[in-house]
Amino acid sequence: MKEFTVKANDAGQRLDKFVFKVTESLPHSLLYKAVRTKKIKVNRKRCEPGQLLSEGDTVQLFLAPEFFGEKEHAFLDLRVELQVVYEDEHILLAEKPEGLSCHSDATQTAGTLIDHVKAYLARKGEYDPREENSFAPALCNRIDRNTSGLVICAKTAVALREMNEIIRRRRLEKRYLALCHGKPDAERTVTVYLKKDEEKNRVSVSDTPKKGYLTAVTEWKREEYDAASDRSLLTVTLHTGRTHQIRATMAHLGHPLVGDGKYGKDRHDPTFSHQALRAHSLRFFPEETSPLAYLAGKQFFASRDERFLLKK
Repeated sequence: MKEFTVKANDAGQRLDKFVFKVTESLPHSLLYKAVRTKKIKVNRKRCEPGQLLSEGDTVQLFLAPEFFGEKEHAFLDLRVELQVVYEDEHILLAEKPEGLSCHSDATQTAGTLIDHVKAYLARKGEYDPREENSFAPALCNRIDRNTSGLVICAKTAVALREMNEIIRRRRLEKRYLALCHGKPDAERTVTVYLKKDEEKNRVSVSDTPKKGYLTAVTEWKREEYDAASDRSLLTVTLHTGRTHQIRATMAHLGHPLVGDGKYGKDRHDPTFSHQALRAHSLRFFPEETSPLAYLAGKQFFASRDERFLLKK
C-alpha cells in the first residue's frame, strides 16, 4: 500500500486524475474496479472517482508494486539555458529560441523548453519533483519548434487552471511578427478553414467550411514593405489558435512566410533557415475575480530580433 498526502498543488482535482498521475500505466478499468472494491480510499474511507481532493486529504492505494515505478528526473542534470522575460509566484514567461521544441517529440526527446523551465525552478528551490505528488510546472501555450518567441509557463496548479481558462475564453491577446513575400493588404482580418494531416504534419486550407475543417481567424497589420526584396513585415493577431495557422493562411493567400519550406518556397533563405515567425507579445485580460487578476491589461514583449527589420 502507498499513501499520498494531498498538497496545495494537488488540491481541487478529481481523485481519478490524481491517481493516474501518481501511478504508471494503470488501466482505467482497474482504477474504477479498485475504487469499487475499496482498494483506493480517501482519508481511509470509501470514495468516488470524481471526488474532488482537498489539501491535507490522504489517498491510500492498495495496488500492485509495478504501478509505482520510480520516475526519472533527467532534467535536474541540465545546464539551464533559459531567457526569462517575466516571472512572479504563479507564472513565468520564457523566450524560446527557434530550433528548440516546447515538449518532447519525435525531433527532440530531452532538453526541451519545459525541461529547462523545470530545471531552472528546481535550482531556485521553487520546484522539487520528489516532493510533488502529481503537479509539475507546465506550458500553457506552445509554438512550433522553428518559431521563436514568448511561451507561458504555470508554476502552480492554480495558475495552470486559471491560465488555461484565460486561453479557453480568449482573454489573451497573442501577437506575432511575420516576414512574408509580397505586399498584402495594409490591414485585414481573414477567416479560412484548416484541416491537419497528422501523418504529414501539415494543414490543408479551404475558403469555405468543410467537414473536419476548423475555423481559423487571423488579423494582420502591415508595418513595413520593402520593394527591393518584395517583402512585408506584418504584426499578426491570432483570434484562434490552430496548427500552422499563420503559415498556412498566408501561403494560401499568396504571401508565404520567408524561409518557410513547408508552405512556401525558400527553405534556404540566407537570413532565415526556417519560417520567419516570432511570438512577439502577450497581453492578458483575466476576470476581476481570477487569482491572476493582477495581470489585467499587462503586455509583455519578446526581445528585438534584427532579422525582422526591413529598414535597419
